[in-house]
Amino acid sequence: MSWRLFATATTVIIVYVFFGRLDLAIAAGIIETVAKVALYWAHERAWVKIRWGKRKIEPFNLWFTGLPLSGKTTIADRVYKELEKLDIPLERIDSKDIRELIPHIGFSREDRNRHMHRIGHLIKTLQNNSISTVASFVSPYKESRKAIREMVKNNVVVYVKADIETCKARDYKGVYEKALKGEYQNFTGINDVYEEPQHAEIIIDTDQLSVDESVSTILKYIKKRYIT
Repeated sequence: MSWRLFATATTVIIVYVFFGRLDLAIAAGIIETVAKVALYWAHERAWVKIRWGKRKIEPFNLWFTGLPLSGKTTIADRVYKELEKLDIPLERIDSKDIRELIPHIGFSREDRNRHMHRIGHLIKTLQNNSISTVASFVSPYKESRKAIREMVKNNVVVYVKADIETCKARDYKGVYEKALKGEYQNFTGINDVYEEPQHAEIIIDTDQLSVDESVSTILKYIKKRYIT
């Protein structure tokens, strides 16, 4: 607005200096302002539709894995919100949302591995439409994480590392307590194993890093390799 007012005033002064008529100068200033605003709007609408010269982002998958309540969902949500600001095609996938859609999955090793294949196909379909994904799943078994890596492009494993005692301390849901009482079977970290990733691209130790620091680390990695 300040620039537009300055430009209009300049037009008024120039017309007045050349023609010596204030009424003509003011009329020229008004017409110029309306015309420039309209032309700017039309120019931007047309420019947005032109695809030539624009770099296409190669779709990637950020795969957050870790013990229950390690901080996966919290960090993944924050990363997703920050990536959204970059205006790239992006979807958020979380284990809780998927299990609500497919409620009778089961928690045995076989069930979980089968479930991971479903998620892999979903991500692959999104990537075929140039959509990147931010996914958060406990995914405790190395074979299921390997399957995801083989199925999707540009898979970035983010291992959200946290000590089991830290996870218990964050247990606002009471799930660890129920697992310890035997109410939950195949609960990762209590009565089922978590096989730590050996080749994670990013390791986030939530006992050492804050959420802000974790988000910053992940964003730097993604921007450097896929968005710059």
